[in-house]
Amino acid sequence: MRARRRPRLPLVGALALAAATLLTACGAVAPAEPGPAATGDGGVGPSGELTVHAAASLHEAFAELADEFMAAHPGTAITVSTGGSSGLVAQLREGAPGDVLATADERTMAQAVEEGLIAGETPVFATNTLAIVTEPGNPKGIAGLADLAAADVRLVVCAEQVPCGAATARLEAAAGVELRPVSEEHAVTDVLGKVVAGQADAGLVYRTDAVGAGDAVAIVEMPEAAGIVNAYPIGVTANAANPALARAWIEFVLAEPAQSRLQHDHGFGAP
Repeated sequence: MRARRRPRLPLVGALALAAATLLTACGAVAPAEPGPAATGDGGVGPSGELTVHAAASLHEAFAELADEFMAAHPGTAITVSTGGSSGLVAQLREGAPGDVLATADERTMAQAVEEGLIAGETPVFATNTLAIVTEPGNPKGIAGLADLAAADVRLVVCAEQVPCGAATARLEAAAGVELRPVSEEHAVTDVLGKVVAGQADAGLVYRTDAVGAGDAVAIVEMPEAAGIVNAYPIGVTANAANPALARAWIEFVLAEPAQSRLQHDHGFGAP
């Protein structure tokens, strides 16, 4: 008896079957990768994670702006890390991850640029001036800068190596007043904290921090402070993991409505 042979497929049919099998297999092992987040108008918007290093005086403002940015750009996650500007530069120097740096003066940013820690331009997005804060009710009756030099006033200021301290030194020189603080802090928020906690009678802080403290302090304005203005620059770090998102954040901060938030809600001056 002869063995039965299986019928042969026509050549075209065999090739078609092989091609279909190959396409099916490729589809199973190479799923499409997710792309950038889509915007509401059908375009493609920024996406991914972003770490922003910002001066301590920007803590509240940048936290609010980050929430607004993330709401407007689904698929983004922003972490805002705040502290003394010189300390933030030191962290970047030591290799800390971060995509954006915003400092409380141009001197500190210039140092970061000189060390190669920043890539590209560093536009100014806000300004700030100093104010005196005292315990609620101003029990020492402090009326101006000269009163801070009184022997019975426990004064706290920022250390000169940080922007608020450098501004304090310029203010002293311009007014011809020699201050004798009992403590020098490395972040403006620490100066404010000591006054709020009753560990100091008065402190020199940024006006934005004074306003943000509400009823926890009394504010004493100084005419001399109008001539001592700190400019706040911002830039993309040289080791940014997401430079595109970093640039999108900076553009957001420089434009409306962020500028109105900074000036009207938080007391910063215009760039």
